[in-house]
Amino acid sequence: MLVDWNGVYPALTTQFNEEDQLSIPLFKKNLAAQLTAGVHGIILAGSLGEASVLTLEEKEILVKSAIEEIAGRVPLILNIAEGATREAIRQVKLAETWGCAGLMVLPPMRYYSDPRETVAFFSTIASETDLPIMIYNNPVDYKIEVTLPMFEQLVSHKNIQAVKESTRDPANVTRLRNRLGDRLKILCGVDTLALEEMVLGADGWVAGLVCAFPAETVALYHLVKSGRIQEALALNRWFMPLLELDIHPKLVQYIKLAEAQTGIGSERVRAPRLTLEGMERKRILEVINQALASRPDITGFLPSPGSTVHVKE
Repeated sequence: MLVDWNGVYPALTTQFNEEDQLSIPLFKKNLAAQLTAGVHGIILAGSLGEASVLTLEEKEILVKSAIEEIAGRVPLILNIAEGATREAIRQVKLAETWGCAGLMVLPPMRYYSDPRETVAFFSTIASETDLPIMIYNNPVDYKIEVTLPMFEQLVSHKNIQAVKESTRDPANVTRLRNRLGDRLKILCGVDTLALEEMVLGADGWVAGLVCAFPAETVALYHLVKSGRIQEALALNRWFMPLLELDIHPKLVQYIKLAEAQTGIGSERVRAPRLTLEGMERKRILEVINQALASRPDITGFLPSPGSTVHVKE
């Protein structure tokens, strides 16, 4: 399936059972909720998906289970986050055989690569596959920034097609457009900035709170892209206390607790993460439950089945 890098792409959580094994039934329940809401693609094994504590065998199970549930409706993207270039390439090759439609690739993990090394890392991976690639640019959390001059080198690879923009500077959307035109699709990677970046011209949103609130996330995207900005602002103001859960080091625990409260996931995490307790859990529950108590009616905010959302230039 072709990836057009437009719309809402949930970075799905990984669901575990009481024995700390994959819970495929609960994983598929959450995935089904995303598809029902009308998301445009699915990303597996990202930071929110606890990729660092998953085995390759578990990634394969997740990918194949997702492909079965998706049944060709939207593209499936696998995240690649490795320290060694050769291991990243190995996982890229596995992604091809498993049936993934595209890749999201992070810079080298655990080593602070300089610009030359970072470009070489991405270039080598792009040269080893025909799968479309979205580069994850998150210097806040991963300490390596893919700068505009670096992107100018990287776009020589036709399959480097998109960037997950997580610099936390909305102006970077405009900088990318001014420098590269439409050569790269831009997807906001920070929930609290999604509205602003989409107004500035971002093509989509790699979302986190979508895991617990898929319909509201998709509605916000469609409102912005339909030019219904006042309605988008109102929905975004309701959403913001929840979206801020995405920019905390414990975003996995916070978002999983939200999933549990909305009935489409569990708060179980894999060690070294621990489930929330005490005053911290109470505080996050208050945020979630206050939002649920005032949850807006979004039935008029979503396009009817089969309709086309007009995107204003």
